[in-house]
Amino acid sequence: MSALAIVMFLTVCGLLLVGYPVAFTLGGTALAFGLLGIALGAFGLPELLDLPSRLFGVMTNETLMAVPLFVFMGVVLERARIAEDLLESMASLLGRLRGGLLVAVVLVGMLMAASTGIVGATVVTLGLLSLPTLLRRGYEPSLATGTLAASGTLGQIIPPSIILVLLGDVLSSAYQQAQLAQGLFSTETVSVGDLFIGSLVPGLLLVLAYIGYIVVVAWRQPHRAPPVTDLPPLSLRRLVVGLSAPLILIVAVLGSIIGGIATPTEAAAVGGMGAIVLALLRGALSTALLRDSGERTAGITTMVFMIFIGASAFSMVFNAYGGDTLVHGLLHDLPGGAFGAVLVVMVLMFLLGFIIDFIEITFVVVPIVAPALLMLGVDPVWLGVMMALNLQTSFLTPPFGFALFYLRGVTPESVPTTAIYRGVVPFIAIQLALLALLAAFPSLVTGLGHWLGRM
Repeated sequence: MSALAIVMFLTVCGLLLVGYPVAFTLGGTALAFGLLGIALGAFGLPELLDLPSRLFGVMTNETLMAVPLFVFMGVVLERARIAEDLLESMASLLGRLRGGLLVAVVLVGMLMAASTGIVGATVVTLGLLSLPTLLRRGYEPSLATGTLAASGTLGQIIPPSIILVLLGDVLSSAYQQAQLAQGLFSTETVSVGDLFIGSLVPGLLLVLAYIGYIVVVAWRQPHRAPPVTDLPPLSLRRLVVGLSAPLILIVAVLGSIIGGIATPTEAAAVGGMGAIVLALLRGALSTALLRDSGERTAGITTMVFMIFIGASAFSMVFNAYGGDTLVHGLLHDLPGGAFGAVLVVMVLMFLLGFIIDFIEITFVVVPIVAPALLMLGVDPVWLGVMMALNLQTSFLTPPFGFALFYLRGVTPESVPTTAIYRGVVPFIAIQLALLALLAAFPSLVTGLGHWLGRM
């Protein structure tokens, strides 16, 4: 029966590569192999009929309520064009330095990540606002597009990240499974707030690494990132106004979570209302904005939850075939103990990122491997942040990196796709280097939580 679990997993991967919709691929494969399992006597029909109760638990999960709220917050901020003033002010402040415009892009990407958390919206917004200026000012296309794509993906690791919300829910369930399997019936849990706190230092380190790379390139190869001398004078008032909007929202959302005042779901509701207030203050609030934001939020949320439903069905049937026991045995027998098991999983996730997106990996791979890793004594917060950073690379790895698709859609035809691919390679290397650093020094993830008394 374990062989059927392997066939089931390979079937899903094959169908996803062909291009079938993720949610229906997961659910359809689960149904087909579930009926096969009943026919073979591997398990009975009552076990398959447990699915509705599992799905009811998904739909009533308070943690997952944060997903539509954070999405709504990000969409409203995007529609209100709050990033425009911020980017223009930062460009006026830093543009006269070598590589200054790209440093401004990274900083604005960081602030947008901390106030929206939506990769697609950030990449498109940064591309539309800054790419024409960068190319016109003589910046090398590959360096400019690579920086834009990488800056747009910061929303994966800097909270409030949607992937951290999803990973938090999956890891919380896996952590409890691991403890119960070890006979610990007074189980501890890991929360989305813990992951938010754990990702703050790695997120800032990644931003500093991006800026450091840009500064070194601009210093050693100034023709790739020349200074700009004819920028408009900096308006201090415009800079303060532009910075205040995202900073207020960041403090309201993340401050309430880190301070233990609000849960991530409650903070997400505060963020959604704060985004509406900021849009109102900018004079951008309208029924059309609210309608468009609501429709887009509903579309994104529906996609996520449909995948979650399909993944729940897949996980149930896969485990019924003994897939979880098989994976645990494989990881447990690897040389190097917990480190070797984590290394294999990280390499697998990185390679899968070339062909499938982060949601599929989160809902298909993580529930399978996480319980086994946690039973080996791996810290759940550290594991979650490592996985989030690893999944961030999937947005940049060709041929199916979504950030590449988003950026290609707003890049002039004069810039070849190969230039975009070349541009993201150094930033992928930076992310992998940071992964290695977090593996060598786990306290970079867990230290802030311990200092705050949250871990």
